[in-house]
Amino acid sequence: MEVELAQSAAQHADYSLLALFWQAHIVVKIVMLGLIAASIWTWAIVFEKYALVARTKRAIDRFEQMFWSGQSLEDLYLTLGPRNNHGAAALFMAAMREWKRSQESAIRAGFHGVQKRIEKVMDVQLQKEMSRLESRLLFLATVGSTAPFIGLFGTVWGIMSSFQAIAASKNTNLAVVAPGIAEALFATAIGLIAAIPAVIFYNKLSNEMGKIAARLENFADEFSAIISRQLDERS
Repeated sequence: MEVELAQSAAQHADYSLLALFWQAHIVVKIVMLGLIAASIWTWAIVFEKYALVARTKRAIDRFEQMFWSGQSLEDLYLTLGPRNNHGAAALFMAAMREWKRSQESAIRAGFHGVQKRIEKVMDVQLQKEMSRLESRLLFLATVGSTAPFIGLFGTVWGIMSSFQAIAASKNTNLAVVAPGIAEALFATAIGLIAAIPAVIFYNKLSNEMGKIAARLENFADEFSAIISRQLDERS
């Protein structure tokens, strides 16, 4: 009779995702909520980074068009002015500021060392730009690598709780065991839902960042060559 009642209750139980969450053990609930929060933050970072990458690419395209339009470096420097420059424009402005600071001393002591200082300034600015672009990407990598294991922890805990309930009720009928197992496996599912997009977009965004870094490095090399020619003409 008890078995029949347990089977009847199991058959009429609510197996919706929300019901599985509410019926889960408190530890499993905390794991699920943490994974859901990580998933939401992951998508927020993904949207923000894709918008930032798109803006940075457009800024680099606009600046390169201006840079290679034929106007002098001084005119371009004045055109950009003190605005909040990013990408290649930030490298150019940092190099030009160092160039202007070095001109007076270079006239007195020669141009030895100016080239290296300008290259160093551009390298530092490039690192700042990439640090700005790559910020919070580590979170995606962390979620991608740890979320499945956190979900598995919730599953193991839920299964342990289910076995304890089975031992207490002394009933191993599948209809009675299944709800607890389903609640536990739900944690692993949420972990995978959080981890898979994080890994995919981390790799995609890392590739986009690498392309931007290559473009900035190429510009720094080209601008360094231009500065070197001008220094040779003056020396």
